[in-house]
Amino acid sequence: MPTFPAAFQTLILPYAALFCKRVFTHAQLLPAGAILTPGKRTVTAALRIMGLAQHKAFHKYHRLLSHANWSALAASRLLLQQIVRLQADNQPIVVGIDETLERRWGHKIKARGIYRDAVRSSGSHFVKCSGLRWMSVMLLVKIPWADRIWALPFLTALAPSKGFYEDKKRQHKPLTEWAIGLLKLVKRWMGERKVIAVGDSGYAVLELLHQLSGQVALISRLRLDAALYEPAPPAAASKKGRKPLKGNRLPTLQAVSDDSKTAWQQATITDWYGGQTQQVSYCSQTAIWYHTGKPPVAIRWVLVKWQGKVAAFLCNDVTIDAVSILGYFVRRWSMETTFALVRAHLGVENQRQWSNKAISRTTPVLFGLFSLIVLLADELARQGLLEGQSSSWYHKSHLTFSDTLGCVRRHFWRQMHFQTSASGTDVVKLSAHQFSLWENALAWAA
Repeated sequence: MPTFPAAFQTLILPYAALFCKRVFTHAQLLPAGAILTPGKRTVTAALRIMGLAQHKAFHKYHRLLSHANWSALAASRLLLQQIVRLQADNQPIVVGIDETLERRWGHKIKARGIYRDAVRSSGSHFVKCSGLRWMSVMLLVKIPWADRIWALPFLTALAPSKGFYEDKKRQHKPLTEWAIGLLKLVKRWMGERKVIAVGDSGYAVLELLHQLSGQVALISRLRLDAALYEPAPPAAASKKGRKPLKGNRLPTLQAVSDDSKTAWQQATITDWYGGQTQQVSYCSQTAIWYHTGKPPVAIRWVLVKWQGKVAAFLCNDVTIDAVSILGYFVRRWSMETTFALVRAHLGVENQRQWSNKAISRTTPVLFGLFSLIVLLADELARQGLLEGQSSSWYHKSHLTFSDTLGCVRRHFWRQMHFQTSASGTDVVKLSAHQFSLWENALAWAA
């Protein structure tokens, strides 16, 4: 077993409580191997990069994902407790929630379905794809050394289609119920700390807003033609029958936007798309959002104009001001970046597992590996060891995730093989074993 860097051991040690001692020995090697492996993040690739290509008991590492008893939820809670330290204690916990499609084929992958491929589709072009649908919750926090809002995944759940449950006792859960369960779980983990969740227009659902009211503040887009009402008037004590749920109908947000008498305010939103600063005009009020047969929900709506565009947003916590709602919502755009990065740099969609348990564990682990790498990089930044690639023709003022991953890899190689070398030496001796590992990694990197 190789000697891991101290920063990695500090981060991985709390997870030892999830495994028995024998299994944890294998468990800590796989994430280290996944960090160092270029290309596909399979179990065998991790073993090769760690120098265990001739290990006879390689099947034990596969069984860690397919058979070993450990709780992925407990691991998610530990990871959340680690990444929340990247922000101040007096700030609310801002999380994003969204689903993504992992493209997978094969009749042995029972949870797969046919879904709309959001990456390849557009407003006029619809693309369907076979794969696994994942719902992920990410902490949206500003990383000082990157000077950007990054989305750090910590809780990812498989949300199969309705067809998956046709021959099973369990009933199908729509995405709304998955979101309610995951966000309530995050709130329970965070205790008294305020939790704010942001999602796209798919999460602007009355049942979801109603279930989370008083627990999680949910921010989402709102239709410009949504049915908004005044609060219900107080019912007379002598009046019998049902109490009113709403008051008079209010103008639609489209009508408010077109009205020349609407009073607009100006605001500057930082961390807009691309990390830019954006000037916007907005107006905001509170209202009751109601639809027949659905529970009424008190919301604060925010109507925004910028560069000729108009959009509306809502929040089920009316105490949050309009500018804060906009600032929280624009953080959501970093989630799409994370989805792209885990595919490009961490091997998501390259798995080869077929068992249900291994499939349900591998992708969430790779998503969590993204956050683990950021935590390792943050520790290196505190020690002044985090440096990106630079050249005479290009210098980066802030690091990207590819820079971060490269710095963490470089630190691993140095600590695992050169920790006994004297500082300031011109020549570093390289063992034949280590040279072989690097030779193979470079030769098959593509």
